[in-house]
Amino acid sequence: MSTPEIHVGLDIGTTKVCVVVTAFDPAKKLIEVLGTGTAECDGLKRGVVTNINKTADAIKSAIDKAEQQSGYKLARVVIGVSGEHVSTFTTRGIVTTRTSEIAEDDVRRLHDELSQVHVTPDRRILHVIAQDYIIDGQDGISDPLGMSGRRLEANALVVTASAAAVENVYKCAERAGLHVDAVVLQSIASSFAVLDDAEREVGVALVDIGGGTTDLAIYKENVLRSVSVIGLAGQRVTDDIVTVLGIRNSDAEQIKVDHGHAISDSILRDEHFQVPGVGGRRPTELSKTILCQVIEPRMEEIFEFVLQRIHDSGLAHQLAAGIVITGGCSDLRGADMLAQRTFRLPVNKGLPRGFSHDGLAREVTTPAHATAVGLALYSIEHEGEFDEEHRGAVVSSAPMVSRPVVSQPVAIAEPPPQKRGLLQNVKDWFENL
Repeated sequence: MSTPEIHVGLDIGTTKVCVVVTAFDPAKKLIEVLGTGTAECDGLKRGVVTNINKTADAIKSAIDKAEQQSGYKLARVVIGVSGEHVSTFTTRGIVTTRTSEIAEDDVRRLHDELSQVHVTPDRRILHVIAQDYIIDGQDGISDPLGMSGRRLEANALVVTASAAAVENVYKCAERAGLHVDAVVLQSIASSFAVLDDAEREVGVALVDIGGGTTDLAIYKENVLRSVSVIGLAGQRVTDDIVTVLGIRNSDAEQIKVDHGHAISDSILRDEHFQVPGVGGRRPTELSKTILCQVIEPRMEEIFEFVLQRIHDSGLAHQLAAGIVITGGCSDLRGADMLAQRTFRLPVNKGLPRGFSHDGLAREVTTPAHATAVGLALYSIEHEGEFDEEHRGAVVSSAPMVSRPVVSQPVAIAEPPPQKRGLLQNVKDWFENL
């Protein structure tokens, strides 16, 4: 009986930290979810670490919860990174084959050549992804292995990020007592969890709407063709609710989750709900329709930004599988309906998959867990590429001593007391749109 390998995905988001622990059985090729943990986090802004201590504390809290649930002491993780500092460019590599038939060693040397591309000291290469291969001048080749030729070339997409932003992510994990096996672009990680080969083959755009950023990844012919990060996401929707209703951020987030709709067509019953008062004020009532009028313009703006990036990529007419939306904000009621109206393409909601449905699978089968699950799946697929020095030191399977997990408090700034009524705030907000 083979010993399962433990793989951990750590999603450090703008509003929360999410950890997913998986066990991979190499003999049965079976993946099982062992544990998960989340913690509120306000140490990032639009995907970039702004407070290392707060972020490290949130990571510790989420890791503690995942350890208690899984029964393993976690030491190694794969982390996602996002932010408007992420950028791409294309490059080309060339090698001469050692024989007249292209072998794995030739392809490996070509990939090594592509990875040596020069970037400035303030940038760090995250991924180098071959787009197509050229053999003795013949282009459009997707798999060169076994083909005849003496000159092998490839065009590649290079994904880079701010070196300082990546280094700060490493520091946060290290302060939480973790070793980082790899840093992965979040949209690539999410695609591991929610896309299948058929979608990647015919053409699909993945839109991951998180708290601080909206990540776009476009696939065609099973190859990642374009990535983009937009600094506008779910937290901005919450900010609008805070501004209009004059309430705390935590209350606004809860109202968004419990009563929010991205489009009025998804409201079946226009019920009223209570809006908590601030500074001793009495609670007031608001309808779902009025709340939707606050949320819908911002969600529409997010989707319009995404649509513009899709058009900029030149791949808008090659998305036969349409759009897949995922991430926590995609769970907003009617988000898929609004997306379909904006993109005029088929839209599906992306749920994590690729693992056994036993154990804790149901807990992580939500859009909010897509990135963390994808990071764990990425770890499984790329295990052989990680640092040899740390391999085999993932976890200790000894029973853990139970200890309480204390979530780190999140500092929430209350808005100043306002004398005007709630409906007047709503009216003024619409007038200023």
